[in-house]
Amino acid sequence: MHASSFPALRRGLLGAAVAAGLMAAAPAFAQHGEWPSRPVKLVVPFPAGSSPDIIARVISQPLAKQLGQAIVIDNKPGAGGNIGTGTVAHAAPDGYTMLFTINGPLATAPALYSKLNYDPLKDLAPVTLVATSPNVLVVPPSLNVDSVGAFTSLVKKEPGKLNFGTVGAGSSAHLAMELLKGKEGLDILHVPYAGFPQVVTAMLGGQIQAGFMVPAIAMPQVREGKLKALAVTSTKRSPALPDLPTMAEQGVPDFEVISWQAILVPAGTPQPIVERLNKELVQIIKSEEVQKQLTAQYFTAAPSTPAELTALIKKEQQTLGGVIKRLNLTLD
Repeated sequence: MHASSFPALRRGLLGAAVAAGLMAAAPAFAQHGEWPSRPVKLVVPFPAGSSPDIIARVISQPLAKQLGQAIVIDNKPGAGGNIGTGTVAHAAPDGYTMLFTINGPLATAPALYSKLNYDPLKDLAPVTLVATSPNVLVVPPSLNVDSVGAFTSLVKKEPGKLNFGTVGAGSSAHLAMELLKGKEGLDILHVPYAGFPQVVTAMLGGQIQAGFMVPAIAMPQVREGKLKALAVTSTKRSPALPDLPTMAEQGVPDFEVISWQAILVPAGTPQPIVERLNKELVQIIKSEEVQKQLTAQYFTAAPSTPAELTALIKKEQQTLGGVIKRLNLTLD
C-alpha cells in the first residue's frame, strides 16, 4: 500500500470506531431516556403498618403518577432495617430499585454492627430527605417535674435510683438519654423493652420514671394527662408540636437526636435518574396534601438535595456513632 494512503485509512478506521461506539452507547442513552419503562420497586426495610411504611405509601402514590409507572412497596424487615437496606445496596443500579428508610440503618448501624454487609456512604446514593420528627422526653405526672432542669436535678439528687425505658440498646430513644446523661452527668438506669407500648405500660405502672419516645406514641398519653412531655429533641420547635420547647430552650445546648426518613438508590444509578427522582420527590414532599399527611404522623416535611442528605448521614455517624463507641455498644 502506498504511504500516502495511511492517513486516509487511519481516518476511516477512527470514524468507524467512533460510529461503533455511538451505536453501542445509543441503547444505554435510550434506556435512560425511556426510564421508567416498567414498575419501580420501593424497598421498606420495616414491617407493613410501621411509620416508615405508612409514609412510604403516602409518597409512592403521587410518585407513581409523576413517573407514569407503578411503585411497588416491598417490605423487607429484619435486623433493625439492615436486611432490607443491604438488599438495595447490592441491587442493580438501574433505577428500578429504591430504598425508603430511617436514620438507623444509615447513621448508627455502622457503629453498632461490626459485620454490616453494606457501607451506607459507598453502596447507596442519596436522593432526598423526606421528613423529620423529634423524640419527646416524657415523665409520669407523679414525678412532679415540669422542666428538663427539674428532671435532671431530681436525678442528681437520687443517683442510680431512677430508671428510664427504651425500645432497646442503640435505639434513638436510648442514644438520646445517653447523650443527656453525658452532658448533665446523670446516673439513671437503662431498662430495655420490646416496644414502645411496653415502655408506656412500665411508665404508667411506676417501673420507670422517664423516657424519650416518638410523638405518635407519647402525645396521645400526654393529651389524656397520663404522661407529661418536657421537651423535644430537635434544634428547633417541631411544627407538629409547637407548644413543646426544645432541649436547648430547657438548658441543654447542642442537643439533637431526631428521627428522619429518606429515599436512596444503589450507588452507580445513572445521575439523570437520580436527578429526576430528586426533582419529582421534592415537588411531592412540598405539596400541601403530603405535608398534611406527614403532620398527622408528627413528621415535618424536609426535602433536600442528595448532598444535604449525605452531609446529614455523615454528621449523625460522627455524633451518635461517638455515643455508641463511648458506651461500647455492639449488636452483633
